[in-house]
Amino acid sequence: MCGIVGIVANNNVNQELYDALTVLQHRGQDAAGIVTSENGVFNQRKANGLVRDVFRTRHMRVLTGNTGIGHVRYPTAGSSSPALAQPFYVNSPYGITLAHNGNLTNVNQLKEELFREDLRHVNTTSDSEVLLNVFANELQRLGKLRPTADDIFSAVEAVHRRCRGGYAVVAMISGYGLVSFRDPYGVRPVVFGEREAAGGTEYMVASESVALDVAGFKVTRDIAPGEAVYVDQEGTLHTKQCSEISENVPCIFEHVYFARPDSIMDGISVYKTRKRMGQHLAEKILRERPDHDIDVVIPIPDTSRVSAQQLAYTLGAKFREGLMKNRYIGRTFIMPGQQMREKSVRQKLNAIGLEFAGKNVLLVDDSIVRGTTCHQIIDMAREAGANKVYFASAAPAVKYPNVYGIDMPVASELIAHGRTDDEVCEKIGADWLIYQDLEDLVLSCHDGNTDIERFECSVFNGEYVTGDVSQEYLDGLESARSDDTKTKSEGSIDTADGSFVDLYNDVS
Repeated sequence: MCGIVGIVANNNVNQELYDALTVLQHRGQDAAGIVTSENGVFNQRKANGLVRDVFRTRHMRVLTGNTGIGHVRYPTAGSSSPALAQPFYVNSPYGITLAHNGNLTNVNQLKEELFREDLRHVNTTSDSEVLLNVFANELQRLGKLRPTADDIFSAVEAVHRRCRGGYAVVAMISGYGLVSFRDPYGVRPVVFGEREAAGGTEYMVASESVALDVAGFKVTRDIAPGEAVYVDQEGTLHTKQCSEISENVPCIFEHVYFARPDSIMDGISVYKTRKRMGQHLAEKILRERPDHDIDVVIPIPDTSRVSAQQLAYTLGAKFREGLMKNRYIGRTFIMPGQQMREKSVRQKLNAIGLEFAGKNVLLVDDSIVRGTTCHQIIDMAREAGANKVYFASAAPAVKYPNVYGIDMPVASELIAHGRTDDEVCEKIGADWLIYQDLEDLVLSCHDGNTDIERFECSVFNGEYVTGDVSQEYLDGLESARSDDTKTKSEGSIDTADGSFVDLYNDVS
């Protein structure tokens, strides 16, 4: 999962891009990058690390220009090489820089086509660079010295025909403007808005609406599935539906875990969705255990807090903040390697003993993925003196990998894959475990926008909306994403011949 942003304004956009990336930092903590455009010249800064660490005053001073794009990254295949930081750049045609959130499911086929048919070189293992080269090649095919809006939309149409998967894209074409587009199923989110200023209307696109709110832009709407938005050098907005096939099937895991609660996605309030998740989960508890003995409901911060509050209210149980979070530790779900995740849990959370001692505690988390975090937190609760420790997941059991841009573990590393709920309960060490029903999760989102008929729920039901995900493809993910592979490649970058180049000796 990554975060993207693009701004076309009347003055320098470097500070607003920086601010937007800090707001989107929860979407990726591995690397950050900004590219601005001034008089047809791109200015770039990107590196591994948090936004606050990547950009210093000396970098901001050279990021001049009234158009720019930015990106925060977490790795979808475990690698954290500086070479994979975005945005990416190609010089032909025109000069194009691009940032991308998502994952292409036919990336190997596209690489072959780019090499054999388009005569283009891909320098990294990133599918974002592949997507950039596909877009650039389709623009070059047109053979125009000065591309029009229709030419750019034609290139996006070709991208949709060639690329499969989930993707949200923002790009700049040197001397021409900014373009953003979304995959035909709308799996990955992107929204755009505008702001009136002295020099004319200014435009902004971002992964989440909260980035627009902070910058003072009014949300116009989400970019529709298969649609492209183009703002030219004169500041004129152009939009066009660029895919013959389009259906809004947004990723439901955005609402479960990734998105900020103050964001609106596809017209759905993430905050209200999480409240409804807590309501439905409480109703399930009351059906299954009407005589429950829960003394206190404690959320595992931060994503589960809204659901846990509503759950406690519906149950008539006390809600308490029993776990204190160290704000300077990253999100454990995103961290590569099981050893690093296990070490970070104890650094990240600490129990307040008086909220646990002698009580029957219901811990609430947004989801259970590997089971690493919840197992250790249950141990912490017992060490703090809890009488019984129950565990509730605001999402259904995660049983399948994600192929559309979330670095979900391979199936063999998912604690619920191939196990019953009782077996998962025993493995994490809880006295009782309850999952959200998938129907109730979907209903929680659907109630926010009844025009959306279905959601991308593959991590829960194994149904992939693009229809091109084979067992062979999933087996390939098993090889690329396993913790063993990530451990092998830590501090390295894959090369074309399968060897590894050491990056720790790169002092630049």
